[in-house]
Amino acid sequence: MDIMVCGEGLVDLVPREPGRLADLQPALGGGPFNVAVAAGRLGADVGFQSRLSTDAFGCALVDHLTNQGVDTSLVQRGDEPTTLAVCSIAEDGSAAYSFYTEGTADRAVEPVLVDVPWACFGTVSLALEPGASRYGALLTNLAARGTNIALDPNIRPFFATEKHREFLLSLLPHVTLLKLSEEEVEFLGAEALEEVPVVITTLGGEGLSVRTSSVSVQAPPVAVDVADTIGAGDTVMAALLSQLVDKDPAALTETEWQRVLHFAATAAAITVSRTGAQPPTRAEVEAKL
Repeated sequence: MDIMVCGEGLVDLVPREPGRLADLQPALGGGPFNVAVAAGRLGADVGFQSRLSTDAFGCALVDHLTNQGVDTSLVQRGDEPTTLAVCSIAEDGSAAYSFYTEGTADRAVEPVLVDVPWACFGTVSLALEPGASRYGALLTNLAARGTNIALDPNIRPFFATEKHREFLLSLLPHVTLLKLSEEEVEFLGAEALEEVPVVITTLGGEGLSVRTSSVSVQAPPVAVDVADTIGAGDTVMAALLSQLVDKDPAALTETEWQRVLHFAATAAAITVSRTGAQPPTRAEVEAKL
């Protein structure tokens, strides 16, 4: 296993038409789950560490991971229900979520320490206790053993609190690669990010940027008709990890970063051209490059 993705798998209830909440359709999701699936589709050697329910939704999550080539040997199971996220889609395709998390399986995770080159964390699983503190401890312990840590806070309104900000800031000294939106840069504070070796910022219609100690690069977006934005950021993270798994990201040149960012932007463009989180295969990305 080259990449271990840690965090929640949940079910999105997605409206069939933008701007409406009627006719909700279940869709498998959760930021970390989407990253693992996207990395698997991009050909990475990826595993998922989480706790998933034994209910019908949980079984569907596990089956989908397996079908996409994701190692599920670190997935714990429990009879608690699956977390639900009710999604609303605006007319421009942007997505917003309301979460139903009380007593759900992913909150009761008991992570295990394993040797792996890269580990990825983020989203709801870092905001809900007791799982959040357990994942935080796993992150710091992995970093101490030399694992590269990727973090995507993926801030949602219900946990955009000062307490969560302080928790995330406590993790930053252990992080190798941090992926943020422009709003999340503002939430954490630009000065706090200076200690992280690699910071990737998603710029919406302006593409992606990277800042390391020696490089500052921006890559333009890839033009596409947007169906919705579900899973776009998760695809970016998966694409980055799949490209960096055998590299030292802090040592890449400007030209190398341009290639990495263009690959990630292309993968994300394919995802947003489809309804729901349907990341591309490696062959699909390479055909569009």
